[in-house]
Amino acid sequence: MTFFSHLKKVAIATAFVLGATAVHADEQYFPLQSYRVGPYAAGGTGFFGGFIDYLNLINIRDGGVNGVKLTWSEGETQYEVEKGVEVYERLKSNPGIAAWNPLSVGIAYAMIDRITDDKVPLITINHGRTDTTDGRVFPYVFPLLLNPYSETSGIVNYIASKEGSLDKLKGKKIVVLYHGSPYGKETIPIYELLAQKYGFELSQIEVPHPGNEQQAQWLTIRRERPDYVVLRGWGVMNPVALKTAQKTGFPADHIVGNVWSNSEEDVIPAGDAAKGYTAITTQASGEQYSVVQEIVKTIYGAGKGNLEDKGRIGSVYHNLGIVNGILNVEAVRIAQAKFGNRTLTGDEVRWGFEHLKLDPARVAALGAKDLFHSINVSWDNHEGDGYVTFQQWDGKKWNVVSDWIAPDWKLLRPIIEKSSEAYAKEKGIKIRTAEDAEAVVSN
Repeated sequence: MTFFSHLKKVAIATAFVLGATAVHADEQYFPLQSYRVGPYAAGGTGFFGGFIDYLNLINIRDGGVNGVKLTWSEGETQYEVEKGVEVYERLKSNPGIAAWNPLSVGIAYAMIDRITDDKVPLITINHGRTDTTDGRVFPYVFPLLLNPYSETSGIVNYIASKEGSLDKLKGKKIVVLYHGSPYGKETIPIYELLAQKYGFELSQIEVPHPGNEQQAQWLTIRRERPDYVVLRGWGVMNPVALKTAQKTGFPADHIVGNVWSNSEEDVIPAGDAAKGYTAITTQASGEQYSVVQEIVKTIYGAGKGNLEDKGRIGSVYHNLGIVNGILNVEAVRIAQAKFGNRTLTGDEVRWGFEHLKLDPARVAALGAKDLFHSINVSWDNHEGDGYVTFQQWDGKKWNVVSDWIAPDWKLLRPIIEKSSEAYAKEKGIKIRTAEDAEAVVSN
């Protein structure tokens, strides 16, 4: 069994499923800017595989959402901005679009103005532009579960818990090793702010895309002798970082990975260099959750699973795709309760996302108890509560090693609002009110 056998296949630029390009009155369409080839294919195949598996489950088990079938098609982006925009322009004319889910910071940035003009939600689960959390300024962008700043706060809070308290961070040395991309650079200012607030010494070191060579960076880390290294990586950068850390003598159990450095594909290629490595996550891994078991039974049992390698079922990326599916489908369901059991407009689905409230009881009813915590989106908070947990790799599997941790919203929200208000002023955007958010375009 290998986690990478799927990379050997040549991806088709656009794969059409369930007649997605001919959406009827009883169908809701999800255009997918996926990536199944290239340096980040492991993330793309896992995430979009889980997303599609969940959409398939809703169609096959439930007959859709209140009788409305879910349809989709894929356009290959290879995680490249230009290709992502091309796919957007090619697929946006399809009727009944519910939401866009590109799983790419660069593509998401390029889409913000476009989706705002088109009035269709853009979902950037666990990533994206931090100030899009402020729905007053960004009505159609939803960095669900976690934004880069709340992630950073969660990581620092976790390191503090290992040291005994936030006060114990004073004088500690932390290096952030980040991917040389807009995604990787997003957290530079918030780490600087938290270093000033808590008194730890901070160095931030860039690794150029895609991250195959890091010897110089880890030699610098060895000279600086930090207490912790935060790995803000993506794709091949992560296992290379773990292997290079071992070569330079830095212990894996003092490396804390961010949310895009937390998968099996990040640790398995690193071999024993990854043992003891810890990473943040918004959802647990494993097949033991009811919704995953139902997908195994209903979808893979019928030979309709989207993963080529069944050994990846229950992996971090696959489970994130399932959770993303849950959030998208529940937003549609919530919007239907207000607007009717029919194909919804993008603006109606936006309203559904702005009322997406899944408490632990509802999460359990959806078969996802302990898979993820909860979410509580509002018209002005497009992320939710930002709960995270931390998992440690034992050489064979991930084990949860912390409680659910919340970020410091008292610190973060004013920073987010200052940034979003500056953006609104620059772009001439009127800041929304709660009344504005209730106004919906239905056509």
